[in-house]
Amino acid sequence: MSRKVGPLTVRGWAETLALVAAGLVIYNILFVRREVIEYRPPHSFSVRSPEFFGSAHASADPLPIVGNKITILHNGVGTFPVMLQAIREAKKTVNFEAFLFHSGEVADGFINAFCERAQSGVEVRVLLDGIGSGTALKNSDVKRLEDAGCKFAYYHPTRALRVDRINRRTHRRILVVDGREAFTGGIGFADEWRGNAEDKDHWRDIHAKIEGPVVAKFQSAFQQHWLGETQEILTGSAHFPVLADAGNLRTQVTTSDEFTVAAIPLIQAIAIAAAEKTIYITNPYCTLTAGQVELLTDAVKRGVDVQLLLPGPHNDQPMTKSAGRGEYEELLQGGVKISEYKPTMIHSKTMVVDGMFSILGTSNLDARSAQINDEIDLSIYDEGFGSEMDKIFLRDLEHAKPYTEADFKKRPLKERVGEWMARPFRSQL
Repeated sequence: MSRKVGPLTVRGWAETLALVAAGLVIYNILFVRREVIEYRPPHSFSVRSPEFFGSAHASADPLPIVGNKITILHNGVGTFPVMLQAIREAKKTVNFEAFLFHSGEVADGFINAFCERAQSGVEVRVLLDGIGSGTALKNSDVKRLEDAGCKFAYYHPTRALRVDRINRRTHRRILVVDGREAFTGGIGFADEWRGNAEDKDHWRDIHAKIEGPVVAKFQSAFQQHWLGETQEILTGSAHFPVLADAGNLRTQVTTSDEFTVAAIPLIQAIAIAAAEKTIYITNPYCTLTAGQVELLTDAVKRGVDVQLLLPGPHNDQPMTKSAGRGEYEELLQGGVKISEYKPTMIHSKTMVVDGMFSILGTSNLDARSAQINDEIDLSIYDEGFGSEMDKIFLRDLEHAKPYTEADFKKRPLKERVGEWMARPFRSQL
């Protein structure tokens, strides 16, 4: 018979503590999240109205940052060489943050570049997500970085006892070199992103190289997480040099942070409500809220061409697709056009409205990006850049198949069951 300690046996206490621990984990996964305001603004001004930019960013930073240059990079073949060149040319500092960094050919290229710069006296800091990277990055690769002199940390490491952090991840992709060049976008640092989207094993994605005063915002975003994990603050000209104008783009950076009201869904809502001509959205993980569906279908009623470009047969997260497909019928009946990309997994995360206002970055159109993950997104207010983003969308659309209301109605029983099973988990997808 088990010995009693107070009202319970030793086994009873162990079982009680296990239940409490399990309850804490479940609570933190399901309920610790930032607030999302389901905002459905009316169409009271257009994207080209003078009040638009400040209104769209009112929940974040309403003032545009002027004087920037942004170069769009396509797929791994067009992105990794440019990033690696920037790292190899670093004179003082390299700061890198990523959700997904997996051991393999792509990671080896970056590790080699980081190590070479660190051994040459450059300060190199690497911050990776504890779940997105921790399970697929070899300890030997981490040791290579540290042995070369790189400073390394995991964001919310899984070995920590802070169960309140277990579900809150950094989904950001940030590279800042010498405080003067920044990179962000959808690309992950794993072998799926090699190549040029030429087949199902090489994904379609875009990234951006950023120059000009807005780079300081990316450095600040990196510092926010680095400081929290290492207690090291980054100051001085090696991190925050005086930045001259590099172009003529008006931009702003929006971060999603712990325990704040989600700003990106509000920016998206105001942009959709202001649209008068076109809304082109590409996103890999799309589980729209009722408010977002209403905003998009209301835009169609105003005569706006609303198009969603989503993954087709190649999808690394089929459960997320199942969770979001329930809204397809209402969207299609409301006149929203849905197309599914055929050649490979499409991982781009972009929105362009009226060929004038563009958003690109790391946020998905799902509850996890809105409520849980820490994200970073760049908005650009410029007609020339918007025209380029329109062309990118339309070129990708040429490789997609329209998904019709008839397709939705005749979808197989397997898909219907998948939608029903995924729906209770929408908040985590």
